[in-house]
Amino acid sequence: MVRRPVAWVTAIVLFAEAIGIALVNWFMGIVVDRQDMSLAGLDSDVMSTSSKVAGLLFGLYFALCGVVALRVALRDRAPAGVGRILLFSAAVVHALLGAFTVGLVGWGAFAFMMVVLGLIVLIFMTYDRREGTVSDAGPDDAKPDGGVAGGGAAGGGSGGTPVIPPPAPSTT
Repeated sequence: MVRRPVAWVTAIVLFAEAIGIALVNWFMGIVVDRQDMSLAGLDSDVMSTSSKVAGLLFGLYFALCGVVALRVALRDRAPAGVGRILLFSAAVVHALLGAFTVGLVGWGAFAFMMVVLGLIVLIFMTYDRREGTVSDAGPDDAKPDGGVAGGGAAGGGSGGTPVIPPPAPSTT
């Protein structure tokens, strides 16, 4: 299976990206602070501090997304709830950053953003299919008692729609 390795690689890449984005913004804050210049009348100390805070918050966001991907890898289950929303938002952020980085940084940064986007989307795609549900069973998989072959527990599978046998014909 490719699910767990993809989740592991995604978690590692998101952790590295979290550290990288925090360091780049911290460095930019230091550069702005040392230049002692203003942009449209803004104080350089305010710009420096806001760059550092934004870098830390953005880094924490990517680290949290990395924790979600790590949890997916450890549990071998699809992300749910807030974790799913976080990974989805990270995919959208990488798509938008990829579009912006083409013009600002170049094709290499765009390729990196698209690889990370692809890894996040691959997590959703590999964990999307539920194994052993009624919709996955073909006509050859039916058991004589009305269940589905390979379903495991009573009810037709892991988290799927339960299999209800058809009603017996009435003789009245």
